[in-house]
Amino acid sequence: MVLSLSSHNVIQYLQDAGLCSLEDGASDISELPGSSNNNFDLLVTLADNQKLLLKQKRNINNDAPPHELFKEWLFHQLLQQFPVLSNISAMPTAVNYAPLVVHFDEENSILVRNYLSEYLELAIFYHNNEIFPQQIAFAIGTTLAGLHRATFNRREYKDFMATAPQGEFRYGFYNPAQGVGSIGPEIFGTVPTDALKFYVLYQQYESLESAIADLAYDWNPCCLTHNDLKLNNILVHSRWEKLDNCLVQLIDWEACSWGDPAFDLGTLLASYLGIWLKSLVVDPTIELEESLHLALTPLEILQPSIIALIRAYINAFPMILEYRTDFILRVIQFAGLALIHQIQDIITNHKSFNNVNICMLQVAKSLLIMPEQAVLTIFGISQSEILNPVAKIHKLSQPVKEQQLLRIYYEKTRLRGC
Repeated sequence: MVLSLSSHNVIQYLQDAGLCSLEDGASDISELPGSSNNNFDLLVTLADNQKLLLKQKRNINNDAPPHELFKEWLFHQLLQQFPVLSNISAMPTAVNYAPLVVHFDEENSILVRNYLSEYLELAIFYHNNEIFPQQIAFAIGTTLAGLHRATFNRREYKDFMATAPQGEFRYGFYNPAQGVGSIGPEIFGTVPTDALKFYVLYQQYESLESAIADLAYDWNPCCLTHNDLKLNNILVHSRWEKLDNCLVQLIDWEACSWGDPAFDLGTLLASYLGIWLKSLVVDPTIELEESLHLALTPLEILQPSIIALIRAYINAFPMILEYRTDFILRVIQFAGLALIHQIQDIITNHKSFNNVNICMLQVAKSLLIMPEQAVLTIFGISQSEILNPVAKIHKLSQPVKEQQLLRIYYEKTRLRGC
């Protein structure tokens, strides 16, 4: 029988696991926002003021524990096995990749890690302060590039990440370049009526499905990737202005695997774009172009940080431009795909779909099918201007123009677990 963690049994659990003594006790136990039947988080403050975060994934339809936390534990084991990964960086703004995991209970799918009291989620920081310091974006770009660069085409890391939970086999790595799956009659009982418009609009754009199919076809896993790098999975130190090191922490590695680096950067870019798109002033009488310019958080405010992010990444990992001459365009396309995933999450978790989400879909479509034009819109400068400072430092070779080939698709392209 799988243990169901709660505020009533958590101290006993910590004592049985040897993580606190009978004398320690707890001065505070609080359930964190976002907890649900399937995802439960508890923050425990012990008598010595040590704070522990307990995460449990539950499978309410099966007695067997789920394995979502296994990959987060596996990532921490990777850092233990290869300690050089914990300190890699090309710049003095080095950061850690994750807080220390102190316990993993595979049988009950419970993971315990130290809680970083001096940090807060970057999404909350941006929302509360309404500022977007380039210094923070620079630190994130440098850190992400450091991880990708250090594991790039390294067999020992790839083999380690291929480890499967006990009693299971892993035949390959998941390709996250997925669009909206096949839609059947059962959808009418799972999404609100307003949200059906999203699926109608999505199905109308065959060019959109083709662009996503291209991404899936060209997906080339070559390094360790986070795969869920949103702003709420990045922590920023409360005294970031006064620190040279450890400005940010990347957390929640439950989806990490061997993957495509452009996917990580694109997902993060979409998270920044989400700040802009969710602040749109939308009205049926206003054209999309005008609505985008009337956003309460204009894209122009975000662009300096977005540019700092991408330049820091390329500066720390210039080799990626030789490996993928179309890297920037793929980042743009993955950002469009991530926006579609954001809309799906809104429909699934909040049971809503409104005019703002329609605008998000339109922007996502543009990023996916016209990435060359989207570069100037999103960054405010051309691709050559983005790369120019980096090229001067690293003397990057000129990209070789790819041969233009005509892709052939079925009349209606569907992605089915690529």
